[in-house]
Amino acid sequence: MQKMGVENGEGAAAIKDKYKQSLGISSAADAGNTSKCFDDDGRSKRTGSVWTASAHIITAVIGSGVLSLAWAIAQLGWIAGPTVMLLFSFVTYYTAALLADCYRSGDPVTGKRNYTYMEAVESNLGGLKVKMCGLIQYLNLFGTAIGYTIAASISMMAIKRTNCFHESGGKNPCHISSNPYMILFGITEIIFSQIPDFDQIWWLSIIAAVMSFTYSSIGLALGIAKVAANGTISGSLTGVRIGTVTQAQKIWGSFQALGDIAFAYSYSMILIEIQDTIKSPPSEAKTMKKATLLSVGVTTAFYMLCGCMGYAAFGDLSPGNLLTGFGIFNPFWLLDIANAAIVIHLVGAYQVYSQPLFAFVEKWAAEKWPGNEFIIKEIKIPIPGFRPYNLNLFRLVWRTVFVIVSTVISMLLPFFNDVVGLLGAIGFWPLTVYIPVEMYIAQKKIAKWSSRWICLQLLSIACLIISIAAAAGSIAGVVLDLKIYKPFQTSF
Repeated sequence: MQKMGVENGEGAAAIKDKYKQSLGISSAADAGNTSKCFDDDGRSKRTGSVWTASAHIITAVIGSGVLSLAWAIAQLGWIAGPTVMLLFSFVTYYTAALLADCYRSGDPVTGKRNYTYMEAVESNLGGLKVKMCGLIQYLNLFGTAIGYTIAASISMMAIKRTNCFHESGGKNPCHISSNPYMILFGITEIIFSQIPDFDQIWWLSIIAAVMSFTYSSIGLALGIAKVAANGTISGSLTGVRIGTVTQAQKIWGSFQALGDIAFAYSYSMILIEIQDTIKSPPSEAKTMKKATLLSVGVTTAFYMLCGCMGYAAFGDLSPGNLLTGFGIFNPFWLLDIANAAIVIHLVGAYQVYSQPLFAFVEKWAAEKWPGNEFIIKEIKIPIPGFRPYNLNLFRLVWRTVFVIVSTVISMLLPFFNDVVGLLGAIGFWPLTVYIPVEMYIAQKKIAKWSSRWICLQLLSIACLIISIAAAAGSIAGVVLDLKIYKPFQTSF
């Protein structure tokens, strides 16, 4: 999710390499050598397979977006909810298959490799579309930082509230403000943002995968347990009823649900990087299509289970964050584990998503003012028992300001569902549908107004309409929430 205003492959690679390294992907090069140790581009021999690529995709995809799926299905109902989720999974798989064919430019077997999503965009489209893609990606990065701050604070508040309630024997309502927890999360991120290449630490993705599966599985298990305890499946065919909400709220809520589901499926930006780990023969595109089919199938099954069991448990009252719906119910310690897993996951995920933006701004500043010591000078600070720490004043100030701004916005708009829906709406059509479709058309030289071209354009237009509706619903949700929320004052 990066690159704005960078007009060369080197700039794109420098930034997008952050994703590859955070997934444990090697990028060492030894140009000109082709042997048992090196591939046709001189880089170390790739060893990835269908299984490793599938594992990377599943690990990257299943995250905090799963927590809002029960709420999304509640807005749409038992018929439309699962149907929309299946449609999103089909579109995601189809466009990912188109994207797989864009890994190599020219010949699909021997053509030039595009190591990153942005390199593929530049090779196939170039010009204004590259800058547009970069702008959307950076906007997504910034929005994701806000969304993760909100989600982490909700989980920290949930831990405090459940423990407070049980300590008081249910006598204390335990109203808590989210602001101190957002500030605490922000301070933590300021510290971690100064650790060099924090997102490249090899065990980070392992911890993220374990944590995301932990809280998702606990949410699923508690949903199943609650349905069993209720003895009935809650919910209705059409979702939240008019009367419980106004007709306008029903419409906006349904639109916002589309954004929430889109956010859960927004991972096209990493697919080229994962494809760059796959060995050949057979061609990387062929292997990647199999991996995408497998991973989208597994992810959709997991999403359907979490979303549907959450709706079956809570019905029309399904919460925006599934885990908060179980409230003070026992076993509260299990909820504490799930919420702690969310916080741990998001502390690292915040850095993985923010580091590419950090890197781009720092690279741009260094090129803009190459002789400015404030920007380029490294001050060595000795640390007993460790290597000296290289302190860069520009990095310290810029990254701290970034975290502070994202934290303040989170405190002003602490609406998890609305932010997730808006992120999904902003990123889904351009990054998951429009750009892969346009790259595929350019790569395969599909004739304008041919039947294939028309079908691809109709798919793109349909997804654009859905994204616009989702964005409108999320913005309307923010407006409605602001009518009852007082920034920096309200406790939950």
